[in-house]
Amino acid sequence: MPYLDGVKFARMEESEMTNAVFPGRYTARIEGDVVVFLIGSRLNRMRSLPRMLRVGRQMTRMQSELMSQPDRGCLHMENFFGRVTLSVQYWRDFESLERYARAADAEHLGAWREFNRLVRDSGDIGIWHETYLVPAGSYETVYGNMPAFGLARAGTHAPAGRHSTAASRARRTSQGPAPVEAY
Repeated sequence: MPYLDGVKFARMEESEMTNAVFPGRYTARIEGDVVVFLIGSRLNRMRSLPRMLRVGRQMTRMQSELMSQPDRGCLHMENFFGRVTLSVQYWRDFESLERYARAADAEHLGAWREFNRLVRDSGDIGIWHETYLVPAGSYETVYGNMPAFGLARAGTHAPAGRHSTAASRARRTSQGPAPVEAY
């Protein structure tokens, strides 16, 4: 998509920015609490495709800003595109997310105002977000034969081990060994 040209969506060393598959099972580890922020848009009427592209360019500028300014608190993001777009973002804490949303010196506030001016009441483009406040250790992940992805890119990508289960990774009482042999 042309409005994504030149955008880096992950704060990693250039040598790590690959889609190299890690054979086996891996998990994610992250210190402290984390905020998972889902944000996206939906094209409700095809006639508004030019406006949707404009919204997309604004999101690209915001994401570029966040990845170039790690002190704002955004740890990593993954993006998915279609009629409904989705950005999964990992933030250090809710306060950082809120501070960015309201910052007069950041891209977001101007983009928010522009969105409201262009399409707020038309119904042509929908916009949404969901915010999840995840206390330290209250998550579970597994990645099988995958590149580093999601929370594993925001934190640490670590081997899960053959005997690891969802319950053990989530620090919950297991119902016994996994019913399917791990690889």
